[in-house]
This record gives sequence, structure tokens and C-alpha cells, in this order.
Amino acid sequence: MKIANKILRTGFIERACHWVLAFCFFEAACSGLSWFFPSLSWLSSVLGTPQLARVLHPFFGIAVFLLLTFMFIRFAKHNMFVATDRIWLRNAGDVLRNRHGKPLQIGKYNAGQKVLFWLIMALICALLLTGLVIWRAYFATFFPIPVVRLALLGHALAGVGLILLILGHIHLAIWVRGSITSMLTGHVSRTWARQHHDRWYEEVRLEQQSQDSRTKHQ
Repeated sequence: MKIANKILRTGFIERACHWVLAFCFFEAACSGLSWFFPSLSWLSSVLGTPQLARVLHPFFGIAVFLLLTFMFIRFAKHNMFVATDRIWLRNAGDVLRNRHGKPLQIGKYNAGQKVLFWLIMALICALLLTGLVIWRAYFATFFPIPVVRLALLGHALAGVGLILLILGHIHLAIWVRGSITSMLTGHVSRTWARQHHDRWYEEVRLEQQSQDSRTKHQ
């Protein structure tokens, strides 16, 4: 594909953060599931021994929180809800059936992606707070046992919820052809952008035209 037909969608720093985040989340999720579901106890081996997994799990969790905080700073402005998101929501069924006949005025991220973004951010905050309460090595002794038990329950529920959201995110990334490639190279084709994020495509196109015009007059 010629570079003229590409649009930069995600910068290198954001892509690098995304893949490091994916690794850290995988490690934390596998070890967490190994304790929540006894039949999955073998998953703790991704971090070595079960004892080592218990030591490393909280640190991977902290890493996931910090990386998501960085992603929040970089992407929050693109995930604010706007009036045109209602168009996508009204036509969500057609989008899921891969019907893109009508313009939906979609920005850099559609309404579904925005909902996913905010749910992920809410759950990682819940995981951090409950995780600190149950972190025996440092904080658990400061809280009464009933609070620790409630935090354990909340941590488990938030963890399973976040895993389900991430699995949904992965499924949609595979389902929408070109999404995974964009997180590897950073670029998408103009056709892809126009089909899936028409308003964002127009904004980028107009900005490029403005830059070209300024360059010609210099």
C-alpha cells in the first residue's frame, strides 16, 4: 500500500504502551484466574511457581494500572461522548452485521469503543483500590478482616469483569479487519478510515489539506 493511501491512526509510543500493557495484563490475569478457579490453578505457572506468582501478581497489576493511566491521558479526549454518538448507537445492529451503507458521523472512536474505554478505566481503578487492601505484604494488616474479605470479593469480580471486557476488545479487533494491523504499523488505509470512522477521516483530510496549503504558500 502506498504511503499516500495511509493515515496515521496510532503513534509509536501509544502502540508500544498497548503491547507492553497486553503482556502485563496477560500475566496478571492468568495468575489471578489460577486462584479464583481451582481448575485453572496451572495458569499460575506463567509466573513460575505459585509462590512467585503471588509475589509478582500485584506488581504486574500496578504496571497495568500505570500503563492504563498513560493511555487515559493520551486517549481520554477522543473518548468523550458527543451528540453524534447517538447515530452509531441507533445503528449498532447494522454495524455488527458489517453494513456500512449510511454515514454515521463516527469520530476517532465509535460509541461502543468509548463505552469499553470508560468501563475498563473504572474497573482498573476498582482493582487498584481493592488490590491495595488485600496486599498482605504491605497494606492488608491496616484493615479489619471484614473489609479485607469484601475487598477480596470486589477484586475478584472486577478482575473477571475486566478480563471479559478485554476478551470482547480482542474479538472486535479481530472481527474488524485492519484493526490489528493498525496497532502494529500505526497506519490504516483511507478506505478503512472512511468506512469505519467517517467523521475522523474528514477531520484528518481537512487538516492535511490545510497543512499542504500552508506549505505551498511558504
